[in-house]
Amino acid sequence: MDTATAALPDNVEALRAMVGQLSAELANERAKASATDALIAHLKLQIARLKREQYGASAERTRRLLDQMELQLEELEADASQDALVAEAAAQKTASVRSFQRRQPARKPFPEHLPRERVVVPSPCACLACGSDRLSKLGEDVTETLEVIPRSWKVIQTVRERFACRACERVSQPPAPFHVVPRGWAGPSFLAMLLFEKYGQHQPLNRQAERFAREGVPLSVSTLADQVGAAAVALMPLHRLIEAHVLAAQRLHGDDTTVPVMAKGKTDIARLWVYVRDDRPFAGADPPAAFFRYSRDRRGMHPSAHLAAWAGILQADAYGGYGDLYREDRRPGPVREAGCFAHARRKFFELADIEGAARKKSRGERTAMVYPIALEAVQKLDALFEIERTMNGLLAAERLAVRGEHSAPLMDELHAWLTAQAAKLSRGHDLAKAIAYMLRRWKAFTAFLDDGRICLTNNAAERALRCVPLGRKAWLFCGSDKGGERAAVLYTLIQTARLNDVDPQAWLADVLARIADYPASRLGELLPWNWSPAPALARGA
Repeated sequence: MDTATAALPDNVEALRAMVGQLSAELANERAKASATDALIAHLKLQIARLKREQYGASAERTRRLLDQMELQLEELEADASQDALVAEAAAQKTASVRSFQRRQPARKPFPEHLPRERVVVPSPCACLACGSDRLSKLGEDVTETLEVIPRSWKVIQTVRERFACRACERVSQPPAPFHVVPRGWAGPSFLAMLLFEKYGQHQPLNRQAERFAREGVPLSVSTLADQVGAAAVALMPLHRLIEAHVLAAQRLHGDDTTVPVMAKGKTDIARLWVYVRDDRPFAGADPPAAFFRYSRDRRGMHPSAHLAAWAGILQADAYGGYGDLYREDRRPGPVREAGCFAHARRKFFELADIEGAARKKSRGERTAMVYPIALEAVQKLDALFEIERTMNGLLAAERLAVRGEHSAPLMDELHAWLTAQAAKLSRGHDLAKAIAYMLRRWKAFTAFLDDGRICLTNNAAERALRCVPLGRKAWLFCGSDKGGERAAVLYTLIQTARLNDVDPQAWLADVLARIADYPASRLGELLPWNWSPAPALARGA
C-alpha cells in the first residue's frame, strides 16, 4: 500500500492528468472491445448469409437466427460508435493518449437518381497565408450528406368550368374526375399508402390517423376505414384475375394460419388460407402469384370449396381437411398429394436439437432428451436437400433425371431405415410418431421422384403466409368476418406484387389511378407481372 501511494505524484494537477490519462486509456480499450465485438458479429452474419444462399434454408430456425443476428449487430454497431466517440473525447483532454480510430465500414455512394442540392461554402477573398487577392481556382472537394424532406401534403383542386350556349341556352361542363370512393376525396397515391401501410407494413388505421394528425392533417379512423373498404371493392377485379391465374396452374402450394377475429364478448380464431403458384424452381415461364381466402374456422369444407374446380398437384402439410381433395372419385378429378419434407424434418429436428437443449439447460429450464436416432434422421433428410439445391431452376425433365440417379436410392434406404427403427419403438414414443408421420404418407413423400415439377418442401406457401403472423402482433385481430375477407383481398395483391419484385405501393397507386378507365378486356395489363407504370409515375412525378 505504501509503495503504491509513493508512486503517486504529490501535485494535484499531476494527479488530475494521471486520472485523465487512465480514463482515456480505459475508454480506448472499451472502444477497441466494442469495435471488435461488432466486427465479429458482422462477419458471423456474413457467413450465415452466405451459407443460406449457397445451401438454402434447412429450417425456419435458420431464418429466425439470421433475424436475431441482425438485431444483435445493430446494437453492437451502435455501441461501437458510441464508445469510439467517448474515447475520442477523453483523448482530447490528455496530451499523451492517442484516440482509438475505429475502422469504419465502406459506404456505398448515394443512388444517382436522388436529386442533388448544391450548397457552396463562400471562399476566402484573399490568401489566408499572405493576404494576396490573386487567387485562382484549383478544384473543389464535395461532401455529400443524405437528408430527408418530411412528407408533404397537398390538396389538388380539379376545376370544371361551366359554359352556357348563347344559341340554345344549354349549359356544358366536362364530367367529374373519377374517384375510387364515390364522391370521394382521397387521391390514388394516398389510398395506396393507406392500404400498403395497413396490410403491407401492419400499421392499423388508428396509428396512421395519429401520425397524420401530428403532421397537421387530422382524419378520423372511420373516414379512413371508408376509403379502405371502397378501394378494396375497386381492386376486386384484379383479385379475381390473380385467383384465376393461380388456379390455372397444374401444381399449387397450400397452407393456412390463424387470425383472431372479434366476436360477441370474445375473440374467435379464424383462418387465412393461401394458395401459391410458383413455377420458378423448374424454370416455368408463368409468373408467380398467391391468392388468399378467409374462413371463420378450419373445417375441411373450406379448401374443398376454394379448389372445387381445380385438379392437379397440391403441396401441403398433413392437415386432414385436404382429404376430400385426394379422393379418387372426386370431380373434376383427384388432387395428387405431395408431401413437405420440411414438416417431416422439423419433427425429427425438435428431438435432435442439441444446441437448443444446451441453451435451455444453461437457463435452468427443463430440457427434452436428445435422441441419436432423430439426429441420424435429420442427416439423412439433409442429404436429400443437398441434392435439391444443386438443381434449383433446372427444367422439370432435368430435375427428374437427377432425382432418379441420386435421390431415389436415398429414399429407398430411408424407407428401410425408418421401418427398422419403428419396429424398435413403442407407438407412443415421440420418435415413433415422427417416423409414422412419414411412413403413413410415403406415397406423398415419394411423389417428387415421379414429377420434376414437385418441390421438396411447401416453403413457398409458408413464405407467402409470413405477413400474417408478422402483422398479428401489430393489429391483434380482425374486427369482423368482412374485415378478414378484405384482408385476404389486399394480401393477395400485395404478396403477388412482392413475388414479382414489384413495389406494391407504387403499383397500387398507379392501378387505382387507371383502373376506372381501363377496358375490362385489358385489365390483365395491370397485373403485377404485366404492369408498366404510367409515364408520369416512371419519371418520379
